[in-house]
Amino acid sequence: MARTKPTPETVDEAQVASPQKAAARRGSDARAVEPQADAPQDKSAGKTDASVPGPAETDVPPPPIGRAPEIVRQYELVELVRAYDPNLDEDLLNKAYVYAYKAHGNQMRASGDPYFTHPVSVAAILADLKLDPVTIATALLHDVVEDTDVSVEEIRKLFGDEVAMLVDGVTKISTKEMPADVDGAAENFAKFILATCKDVRVLLVKLADRLHNMRTLHHVPKPEKRRRKALETMEIYAPLARIIGIEKFREELEDLSFYYLRPDDYAAITKGLERVSSKSVSDVIALSQTLRTEIEKAGIDAEIYSREKRAFSVWRKMQRKKQLFEELADIYAFRVIVPNEEDCYRVLGVIHRNYRMIPGEFDDYISTPKPNNYRSIHTAVLLSKDKKAQKAEIQIRSKDMHEAAERGIAAHWKYKDRSQRSSGSVELSGSEHYNDYEWLRRTVSSVEAGGNVAELLQTAKLEFYRDQIFCFTPRGRVIGLPSGAVAIDFAYALHTEIGDSYTGAKVNGILRPNRHQLKNGDVVEILRSKDAPIPPGWETFAATGSAKLRLRRRVKELAAKDQHALGTRIIRSAFELHDVPYSPDAVREAAKRMGFRGLKPLMEAVGRLEVADTDVLDQVYPNLRAGQKASRKAIEPGKELRPGAVSIEGLRRGAGLSFCEACRPLPGERIVGVKGDDGRAVVHRIDCQVLADQDEKDWTDLAWRNDPDAAYVVEVVVTVTNRTGAIGHIGSLLAKYDADIHDLNVENREVQFSDLRVEIEVRDARHLANVMTALRGSDFVVSAERSEGLK
Repeated sequence: MARTKPTPETVDEAQVASPQKAAARRGSDARAVEPQADAPQDKSAGKTDASVPGPAETDVPPPPIGRAPEIVRQYELVELVRAYDPNLDEDLLNKAYVYAYKAHGNQMRASGDPYFTHPVSVAAILADLKLDPVTIATALLHDVVEDTDVSVEEIRKLFGDEVAMLVDGVTKISTKEMPADVDGAAENFAKFILATCKDVRVLLVKLADRLHNMRTLHHVPKPEKRRRKALETMEIYAPLARIIGIEKFREELEDLSFYYLRPDDYAAITKGLERVSSKSVSDVIALSQTLRTEIEKAGIDAEIYSREKRAFSVWRKMQRKKQLFEELADIYAFRVIVPNEEDCYRVLGVIHRNYRMIPGEFDDYISTPKPNNYRSIHTAVLLSKDKKAQKAEIQIRSKDMHEAAERGIAAHWKYKDRSQRSSGSVELSGSEHYNDYEWLRRTVSSVEAGGNVAELLQTAKLEFYRDQIFCFTPRGRVIGLPSGAVAIDFAYALHTEIGDSYTGAKVNGILRPNRHQLKNGDVVEILRSKDAPIPPGWETFAATGSAKLRLRRRVKELAAKDQHALGTRIIRSAFELHDVPYSPDAVREAAKRMGFRGLKPLMEAVGRLEVADTDVLDQVYPNLRAGQKASRKAIEPGKELRPGAVSIEGLRRGAGLSFCEACRPLPGERIVGVKGDDGRAVVHRIDCQVLADQDEKDWTDLAWRNDPDAAYVVEVVVTVTNRTGAIGHIGSLLAKYDADIHDLNVENREVQFSDLRVEIEVRDARHLANVMTALRGSDFVVSAERSEGLK
């Protein structure tokens, strides 16, 4: 297909600066300079200007925050980047700008603006973070593969491998909002993490992309679509911005999402902030002036800024502290920026000499940085001596710390001299200290290892908004963890291999239980072993998603081995009990007929008690048990049995017998007989409590004979939760395991639990053991025990 040529070096500035005029001025007049590369095909090609829709009508006004700035012209974007990277590849930016402009052609946004205004705005947002030219070019091109006929190979040919790799990474992250179904959301999250961890610049472009889309979300006409987009932003994008330290992205994304998710709360808090602002303006001005004067007296050069807390930050604090807006005190925040670290502590002394410090509100993130490398001193003071004085939070940081706080991981990009690098090449310094960036690495390892991405998404959401604690390794490395974390979380945060070999931990030099919750400032030493066990339930008290997922995976792997061995023993025992030969090949064929891929999955299912041994037996020997149940003799304890009714060795010929009602013995258990006053023998288990009162001289050793036609009545006590269908479920489970119900009574019914006293028919002790294991594995069952003693 023949393609037209794009404008190579410049774009008509009037078209970009005036979006509404641009839609009317498309055409060959824009191609004034000799072309440089093939233009991409526009997926909207064929539409006339008359068919381009105007701005969408919505029922929501634009948010009072995050207004989209004016479009940045081509030369302005180049100058923005040149200001922090004098050696930039200007040709790369110019070519990407023009190529994207032509690629998007007549495509329009819901606002009625040309689509090209979006990638240009994304590029400008990233230029504000002082990112490298390759990332800026990626921002300009980030939608051309998704929304036009351009391929990644074309991008590689025109702009090089690095740009193509980044554009491909952004493209692979689904551009659709979070699906309504959890599986779809989890799949998108997994794609996001996998693409991001290959190069963090993919995440930076995607965050800027989402930020501009949220700034213009009021143009989207469907309320439900706006809500889904805002929810995904709040749950995924804003926390990821925090993780990589870009606080201004996080704050704006949170507030914009809050505006759409809880509009009434947003409006109420905004009005409250305006009301407090009008009342406290004099106190704020006084504090600013006093701080400036006192700091100047100390000979410190400082910049002082004041600002109100953001709406979402206030709302979250109200929820956490369960307070009304009027009960909050720290509405205002001040920021003092000084030349160096030493001056930070000097300013702290000035503040505490002049204002009353509020106990418990001091944090030194300079000596102990947050895991995302955030460094600052936080304190809080009262603005006056009045009992109802307004509280103010003050942050003190150096200029370098401020840049790192504003730009996050982007502040760690180093630009090599152009003569020593390929176009746009960068390197990341200090990333070894980015423990929260390691969270991304740990998460991608979980995804690649086949972890449950739905669980991963849910645990990630919990971690994102849970308060954090900061602990240390014995060598002083800081590890950030969610509140409630334990030592196993700490171990997996260090490295997967350390977590896998964890056997215990010393906290501040003292050996602590595995359930011990860590606190801020704890020094944690992990104890390790190559053959570390995994006690059951560890994942229940782990707090981090990475630890939970890894523990569950290890438990599953070890359980599969145990289940296979158990299943094999159960099947072999079933064949021995019915006196038929066991053939692995025959069982393998039976497994395929039952829907399993082979012998191993079947044995594991039997070991998990999902498949009964009799089901396998019936598949291999279909006629073996036909009519068995109809002719099965149910032997009840306490009742006298006719001679020969039970195959037991050791009794004299013609002797009558009965089974003890207390212990109810079963084939497979050691038994003895005791002659009663009526002359018949009573059969007991060797551990029966009734035997304690009998003279051993009166005992007669007995032994079972194999009798596949016999069934023995035993009693079990099953405690179940009072949920609909519980008793029916127990009945179905017993039927599945070939244990007929002889009698059932409900006792000790409470609000949440009930005791079921059930008499069941089983073949032998092994059969009962399988039934009990199945009962204990049911979600309805709290406990299941064999009844001991007389009723």
